[in-house]
Amino acid sequence: MDNKKVGLSDTTKAKTEPKTFRRNPIIGTKFTIAISSAKGGVGKSTVASNLALALKKMGLNVGLLDADIYGPSLPKLFSINEKPESDGQNLKPILKYGIQCMSIGFLTEEQTPMIWRGPMVISAIKTFTQKVLWKNLDFLIVDMPPGTGDTQLTFAQEINMDGVIIISTPQEIALQDVKRGIRMFDKLKVKILGLIDNMSHFIGDDGKKYAIFGEGGVKKDC
Repeated sequence: MDNKKVGLSDTTKAKTEPKTFRRNPIIGTKFTIAISSAKGGVGKSTVASNLALALKKMGLNVGLLDADIYGPSLPKLFSINEKPESDGQNLKPILKYGIQCMSIGFLTEEQTPMIWRGPMVISAIKTFTQKVLWKNLDFLIVDMPPGTGDTQLTFAQEINMDGVIIISTPQEIALQDVKRGIRMFDKLKVKILGLIDNMSHFIGDDGKKYAIFGEGGVKKDC
């Protein structure tokens, strides 16, 4: 009787091995920085917009990519109502306030819901990173959607990101989700540049600070 070893064939082993990804730079950009949080409603889009405007004010060439396919904010934040020009294969960013901008919201009507499954979302993200004619950018700021899904994975695994800034608000219910986002980027070996404690307080008419969402939570988790 032949001595046969029981085990997986080479073909099966190849199929079950973890997939390796090659991280490619976004053509036309020097540095790509993501603004992210696994929690929605913490102010990612406003932080991304203000960061882009601040960098532009410093004399840098800046792009702003709205990567939230299901809930784009850039058209409203920058009051952009036009559609980007296209040569049939590539899209040209819309220039507003001296910043090169791109969003799925430029390509759809404002009230049109994006009823897309994961592969369609990934395809859109690849279009924005591979087929947009970004021109001589010092920084591309990417406004990420909430969660830890297809968009975040596509950027982290296939795009050469220089780092991510995590946005949170002070309350524990937000920090729980933010911690998951931090662990995701850690596992995918994306450098975390810092955490922003957004909506930490407001100053009333009496000149006093009011921390209505609590305080110290983000600093404690740093």
